[in-house]
Amino acid sequence: MVTTGVARGRDRLNSATSTSAIKENDIVRLAPRSLAELFRNIPGIRVEAAAGEAQNNYTVRGLPMVNGASKYIQIQEDGLPVMEFGDLMRLTPDIFVRADFNVGQVESIRGGSASTFASNAPGGVINLISKTGEVEGGSVMATVGVDFESYRTDFDYGGRLGDGWRFHIGGFYREGEGIRETGFNASRGGQVKLNVTKQFDGGYVRVYAKLLDDRVPTFTGTPLLVTGTNADPSFSDPVGVSSRTNSLLSPTLPVVLTLGSSGQVRRRNFIDGVEAQAKTLGFEAQFSLGDWTVTNRFRYADQSTRNTTLVVSSAAPAAQFASRFGGAGAAFRYAAGPRAGQAFSAAGGNGLVALSFFSDNDAPDVSNMTNDLRISRVWSVGGGDLTTTAGLYRSNQKFISEIGFATFFQDVVGGGQAVPLDLVTAAGGFVTDGGYRNFGGPGAAGNIRDNAVTYQTTAPFASINFAKGKIALGGSVRWDNSRARGNVMNDPGVRTFDMNGNGVISAPERLVSFVPVGVTQPVNYSHDYLSYSVSVNYRIAEPFAMFARYSLGGRAAADKILFSRAISATTGALLDSGAGDDSVRQAEIGLKFRKNGLVLNLTGFHAKTDDTNAQILTNPVTGQLELNSVTRAYEAYGLEFEGGFRRGPFSVTAHATYTEAEIKSAENPALVGNIPRNQPKLLFGVTPQYDTETFTIGANIIGVTDSFSQDVNQLRMPGYTTVGLFAQVRPMERLELSINANNVLNERAITGISEGTIPASGVVMTRPLFGRSISASARFFF
Repeated sequence: MVTTGVARGRDRLNSATSTSAIKENDIVRLAPRSLAELFRNIPGIRVEAAAGEAQNNYTVRGLPMVNGASKYIQIQEDGLPVMEFGDLMRLTPDIFVRADFNVGQVESIRGGSASTFASNAPGGVINLISKTGEVEGGSVMATVGVDFESYRTDFDYGGRLGDGWRFHIGGFYREGEGIRETGFNASRGGQVKLNVTKQFDGGYVRVYAKLLDDRVPTFTGTPLLVTGTNADPSFSDPVGVSSRTNSLLSPTLPVVLTLGSSGQVRRRNFIDGVEAQAKTLGFEAQFSLGDWTVTNRFRYADQSTRNTTLVVSSAAPAAQFASRFGGAGAAFRYAAGPRAGQAFSAAGGNGLVALSFFSDNDAPDVSNMTNDLRISRVWSVGGGDLTTTAGLYRSNQKFISEIGFATFFQDVVGGGQAVPLDLVTAAGGFVTDGGYRNFGGPGAAGNIRDNAVTYQTTAPFASINFAKGKIALGGSVRWDNSRARGNVMNDPGVRTFDMNGNGVISAPERLVSFVPVGVTQPVNYSHDYLSYSVSVNYRIAEPFAMFARYSLGGRAAADKILFSRAISATTGALLDSGAGDDSVRQAEIGLKFRKNGLVLNLTGFHAKTDDTNAQILTNPVTGQLELNSVTRAYEAYGLEFEGGFRRGPFSVTAHATYTEAEIKSAENPALVGNIPRNQPKLLFGVTPQYDTETFTIGANIIGVTDSFSQDVNQLRMPGYTTVGLFAQVRPMERLELSINANNVLNERAITGISEGTIPASGVVMTRPLFGRSISASARFFF
């Protein structure tokens, strides 16, 4: 059965959808280090999982990943979105959701049917479905990193309370440095979830709650040396830095100082990383009213985060950066650590200097209230079954966020040993102060985007499905109305300000990005759009079915148009109605087969996408990261395969997605006809395993082919294949011992490169996956 992104649960062979599920046991065996690593196992989903546990990027079937996050995919918990929009600036949904023993299975639906049964999800839905106590008992598991520092405990327990009542409770706590060396305890926290269900004739009522308090690091860039040509580059690690296990994080890096919108200095220690808090309370109910079935889901999530991330903007040999930013004869000195005040030395090291910046985003309120009500009935019409469903969706998404930047120089050293560097001119003048070059981003003004906006989404929807014999015809429609109210603030330039409060104005304190106190721009508009989907499913035989579907879906523009010409700076009105949403048109045709332990699904897809967005690019002249507005159209088509086979103790699952994608129009005409950045031709995965009563062994192999690093289609990014191994042993009743090795071959898997061509420095900024990591666990069942 599939229940996510559809009107009613149906057998997959009777549903004109592309769906998949990952069961609890499979999640435990795979032991993903993050939600993103788990989602790499879903067919059709392209994941850039390099950031760690939060702020990763997700897309589906060739839909563009212009600015990361998950614009066209909605991540849900128990059928409701974690965040209404998956790509708010520096606020990805995976900040507020964790996969632990509470998850019974992960369901996904890809394609156009999601357009009409979820708002702002035209590409698909990934839904984490919680256990609810149907199975009596529980377990506790202790996990330790074998070759990295991590200590974690998971637990859960569920059962029946009598008289139709049942419950489930679970959670985890963990701490440690993590897979990448940082020099400090980078991860600490956990969550607890609880639900109680009352089952009665014809339905149920469930109440649930979640408490999340967690802190994790985010990894955004690692310098790599590059030689060869754009078409055939060769990458290597700088001396002293491993792209597989190191980071440029270090407890010696400076305290984060930014000038807030109140006119006061904001101070934070960056080792606190991404702090996430969520207090969630919800309920769902299903019951019958005569021949009608009523289902309602409601949740309020009080969510907040303080997100401080080190972004390595660029790196180059020290002499190049010294002359570029300090003039002829300038040189670097150590600004902290045991060699503070001494001249920077390349002896025994790599001789590289990085220009980095802190992105400090304080989001005290990104709470989300969601309610989804639907009523359905099955009618006997003309010898067949006519299923009708009508519903109303309502959500309220707060987006209160204040961001600041601070740019500094540092050496390129791993192992938690990196330090800030000062730049001194030939005349002895300091360009920097404690390593800081300026108190803002490395690029031009306009990157500070403070928001105090509330988005209210109201969406009535309806569907019909007529099934007679082997044929089922379906259609659904959804009307989304998005209302935005609030105000925004932007930095117009720089000013002088004593950031460290020492009474002396240094050179970087004359370059302080600021938001004028009390100067805001209003946001006051409403926008609506229509989505629809039509389908036919033909059950050719008991084990075999085929389907076809055509859909139009939409995605509200949300924050991507707030600082653009689409919004009036004086009234907050929407001046360009076409910018209020981005549309996705999709056609699908699929085949499904299921018999005697063999499952085969094949879907052909074609999508046309309009996208208004903001894209982070490296300026080829300055070498610095910049945020630019883009308006484009894309086209993608291809094939998605999913299969599985089980015979006795042996089983294997596999998936592959072949995609041809193209930029059809762009703000830069030179990009038209190019392949979107980071879009491989082929994604694939295979998981064979052998399972007996006493042991389980298996492998998890996932890979992608090469792609272009940027839309200019010059620098090729190599494909990669990661291999994971897992083994479980049950030496006695109620005890399970396991070991898991992710990326056991220690593949350098590059998911992104900031540069579009090989720079003169021979250094590029990359986003690699974790290298080899091995963990061991002991689980006790009770």
